[in-house]
Amino acid sequence: MNLTTRLALAGSLAIVTMSGAEAHDIVRRANSSFPIASSVSVPAGAELVFLSGMLADVTNTAAPAESAARMGNTAAQAKSVLGKIARELEALGLGMQDVVKMNVYLVGDPALGGSMDFAGLMEAYMQYFGHGPDAGLPARTTLQVAGLPMPGALVEIEVIAARHPAHGD
Repeated sequence: MNLTTRLALAGSLAIVTMSGAEAHDIVRRANSSFPIASSVSVPAGAELVFLSGMLADVTNTAAPAESAARMGNTAAQAKSVLGKIARELEALGLGMQDVVKMNVYLVGDPALGGSMDFAGLMEAYMQYFGHGPDAGLPARTTLQVAGLPMPGALVEIEVIAARHPAHGD
């Protein structure tokens, strides 16, 4: 294949790759009905914001200090953490739709025989990230871990958000 043919082919591939999105857009791709992105592409010039892992707030101060009742179940803790993330992003001029990557760490719930409560996580997650092309789905990893730094904590979430670069085109 000569150089001219290679350049023409490369140009065609670039056009196909960019179809449906401008070069300055954050592109999310979801291959299934599950509400996470299989990939997210962030263009050059976008500002990345890294939020540290966050734990839930105490929900029941009357419960014993190291009890699961003090922190709530997985759904309650995930809702608390996602709310804290939303408020932190808002303070930075961003929103949950700007989250491009999420890492979720779940401790096995004693009430579930030590298994992580994935359904409880999803109950809270769906309040912030729905289905559809405009849902702003992040790429996401969910892991079960042995423990978190606060007694009774079942959920820790960290995110990366991206601010779109200025549209100067």
